[in-house]
Parts: sequence; structure tokens; C-alpha cells
Amino acid sequence: MKDLVYVTGHKNPDSDSICSAFSYSEFKKKTTNLPVIPVRLGNVSQETKFILDYFGVEAPQLLETVKLKVEDLEIDNIEPVLPELSLKNAWNIMRDNHLKSLPVVGENKRLKGILSISNLTSSFMDILDNKILSKSNTSIENILDTLEAKSLYINDSCKTFKGKIAVTAMQPESLKEIVDEGDVVLVGDRPEVQQALIDIKISLMIITGSHELASELLEKAKANGVTVISTPYDSFTASRLLLQSIPVGYVMATDNLISFSTDELVDDIKSVMAETRYHSYPVTDEDGKVIGTISRYHLISNHKKKVILMDHNEKGQSVDGIEEAEVLEVIDHHRVADFQTNNPLFFRSEPIGSTSTIVAKCFFERDIQPSKEAAGLLCGAIISDTLLFRSPTCTEQDKEICLKLAEMAGIKDVEEFATEMFKAGTSLKGKTVEEIFNQDFKPFKMGNVKVGVAQVNTMDIDGFMPLKDEMLGYMNSKAEKDNYDTVMLLLTDILKEGSQILVAGNRPDYVEATFNVKLEDSMAFLPGVLSRKKQVIPPLTSAVNSMK
Repeated sequence: MKDLVYVTGHKNPDSDSICSAFSYSEFKKKTTNLPVIPVRLGNVSQETKFILDYFGVEAPQLLETVKLKVEDLEIDNIEPVLPELSLKNAWNIMRDNHLKSLPVVGENKRLKGILSISNLTSSFMDILDNKILSKSNTSIENILDTLEAKSLYINDSCKTFKGKIAVTAMQPESLKEIVDEGDVVLVGDRPEVQQALIDIKISLMIITGSHELASELLEKAKANGVTVISTPYDSFTASRLLLQSIPVGYVMATDNLISFSTDELVDDIKSVMAETRYHSYPVTDEDGKVIGTISRYHLISNHKKKVILMDHNEKGQSVDGIEEAEVLEVIDHHRVADFQTNNPLFFRSEPIGSTSTIVAKCFFERDIQPSKEAAGLLCGAIISDTLLFRSPTCTEQDKEICLKLAEMAGIKDVEEFATEMFKAGTSLKGKTVEEIFNQDFKPFKMGNVKVGVAQVNTMDIDGFMPLKDEMLGYMNSKAEKDNYDTVMLLLTDILKEGSQILVAGNRPDYVEATFNVKLEDSMAFLPGVLSRKKQVIPPLTSAVNSMK
């Protein structure tokens, strides 16, 4: 994930935003080694969906932010351990990997606890209980492994040991005063002591110094259900090591566990780390499974997500966290606004009708033919942005390239394709006023004045009118909530070649001055106004600046 280059259009993406991102990604894959991926910043409109479906292309994945996430960092990919693991083996893992803690998981790999060095230390300093093997349910497997012992006889019906731990340093006749049935006893090579312990029916006999058990005693041990193992260690060493066979599940921390998922923002986890001050924290994947750990030093990263901006160059229209990302390129056909970068970049902006026209030119300038899918998407986006060559932003380049792309994409009748596309895209049936307004909404800063302009292409302005009052209510609430001076909605009728404009906010006079109209019931019809970019924003900016 961390090395990807995201090719993205603007928020509330239109067809040009989506289609240019998809097609420019294809171009970059054919001309560079960059790991590019097209993404979107919002829902796909009905018009765009028509274009994508027509050419069998899936919508790009949704990108919510380019702020650093945990998944973007070089975390410690430590395999978590199971609760049954012995303290000895856990320590070996921590020592070999220079770790101060280990996540402990269940069979489903979900977090159950954390083993830290302090847990290990306390197990040796604080645990003086001679029944610790019983209380911790230490398995015979752990004991064999920890003591590097070999089994002489294993009582399969007794895999854990309920008695206390004892070391024999007395005569056989004294054993009964110290050793009870079911105990775990370390013993040397004295046969009389071994026999006495078997007679007591201890649960586990640990013979030190690699000594064996005589065959007759071994048979007696089997009869009495006494598990017998032999370790190469002496009694002192074996008794110390025996505590290291305790499973980590007995000493691990289980309360107030803190972990981070891979999709959490780095900014968010910093504050948690500052408050808790643990050395490391488990990291989980999208399924809640532990995949490693993260510490404070992992947060010291110069990594920035890389993006290529399509069809916009304004921070307010771009992906969240854009100020923390590295912008590699900008391909656009709008005005240059409040955009700045820390590093040099490739910036291509042309005063033509569609960003998709520029993308097509990138292919043709390099003698590269786009795929049928990319050609189709570019063609559809140009038709959308130029309103089938009716928009004043449309140039001869747009028209010429659009028709060339149509041929590559197998579109036999451009007019027919455009009509179907516009019908699919302009239908307002079943949509809420919020959905209608936000399908193509863009904010603009004009000095200290904040303006929001939405545009909806429709072939049925009259059919929208029953929603007028509700829409104005929504627009006014948006103006108040987000501190817009003016909020506008352009209902653009491609066939009538004009736009019905709805105006909300505290400064409708900006709109009246811009278009020299008198708003009636917060509305006016603007004949010939089809382009927000060319026929609305420039004169509105001039009017706002002159009225300050």
C-alpha cells in the first residue's frame, strides 16, 4: 500500500474526474514503472455509471484520505504467540528480535494479552508458590521442551500436574513428611528414593543429570501412573528452569489492552501513545488479527503518500490530507487557485473543454493507442464536459479528439450515445435534494468570500420544480452550517441551452450583479449559461471583488 501512486479527481466526482483518472493511470502504466492506481473521492454519478457500465469498467476504489495510516509505516512484523507457549521460548523470541513485549493471541489470531519483560521478571521475582505448575496448567510438553528432557514414560491421562514442586535431598523415610501424592519431584540417581516416590504416587518424576530409571522401577511407575522424564541438567539448574515452562497465558497482561488497526490514522495513535506510554502496541488487520507491533520510533517517518491530481488543483476540492501528501503531477483544465507544493512537479493545464481531452493528447503525443475501455471513457467524459460540443468551453481540439476516441471505442453514433448518456445522468427520479445538490458541488474562495456552486444537468427542469422549496431550505442550511456567503444550484438544460439558477445564503446580490438579473423567489433563468467554469465562476469572482 505505501508505495502506490493514487491518481485522483476531485470530491463529488463528475465523469471527467473519474474517467480521466482511470485513463491517465493506464497511460502511466504504459510509459513508466510507477505503481499507479485510479481512485475516486466520492460516489459515482448516474451518468458516470452509464459510461463505466457501457464499456465494462468497474468504478475506481474509494479513497477517503491520504493522511498517513498505520499500514503505511514499517511496523515490526512479529508473529504473535499462543498462550500455551512457555516463558522460556517467549524469552528466546524477545531476545533474538530485541523486543520488550509480545502480543499473545488465541487460535483465531485475535488479541488475548500482552507479554512484557516486566511480566517475565515478576514470574521469577514474585512467584514463590511451589504449586505454580498446577495453578498455571503447565503442560508436559512445555516441561520436556524447557528441560530438554526425554520421556521415559508419559501418563496420557495426566497432561498437567496438580501437586507442588519438590526437590529430594533427604532419606527415603523422610519423604512422606514433604512429598504428597500427585506432586512434581526432582530426583537424582538414588534408586531407593526413586522407588519411594513411585510408592507415594507422585504425578511427575524429573530425573536430573541424564540418569535413567531401572526397568523394574519404570514398570512400577507405569503401574502407579507416574510420568517419568530425564533431563541433562543438575537439580539446581532444573529447578530454576522448571519455572520457565509456565505458559505465557498465566503471566501475560489481559486488562486495558491497547491495540491499533492498520487503517487508523497516525495522528490519532500518537495521542494514545503519549497518554499510555507503553513500549509497543499490537497492530491488527482489517479482520482483527494481530500482524505485528508498533512503537514510538515507527512514527518517525518521512514517508508521504504520492498522488496525481486530475481535473482540479484546489486544496478544498482534493482528497483529505492532501497537504501531507506529495503531489507528483497535476492534469487540469481549470483556473489555478490556491495550489502549492513543497517540491517541483509536472503541471499540465490547458484551456480546453475537458481534462479527458488532455489525457487523450498524452496518448497520441507518444504514439500510444489507449485501450478500447480507456478510449470509451475519455470519449464519454469529453461529451459530458462539453455538453456534446455545446458548451462555450468546448474547443475544436475537444471535438476532433472526441470523435477520434469514439471510433477507437466502437461508438458508431456519437449523438445517440450522448442522448442515452444524458438521459441516464439527468434523471432526478427517486433522488433526495441532498443527493441532487451534492452530485456535482464545488466550493470556491474569492478573497474572504466563500461561495459554493452545484451544477446538475437535466432535461426536465419543470419536473424539478416540486422540489424547489425543499432544495432552497437545504441550501440555506448548508450556507449557515459551512459559512458560505452564497450557495448556488445550476439546473442546466442541455437541449434548451440554458440554466435555471437557485440562490441561497446572505449575499444573493453577488449573483444578481454577476448576471444582471433580478431573482424572483430565489430563482432566475440564465439563457446560454451552460458552463460553471467559464460562464459562472469568472464573472462571479469579478462581481464579488468589485463589491467588497
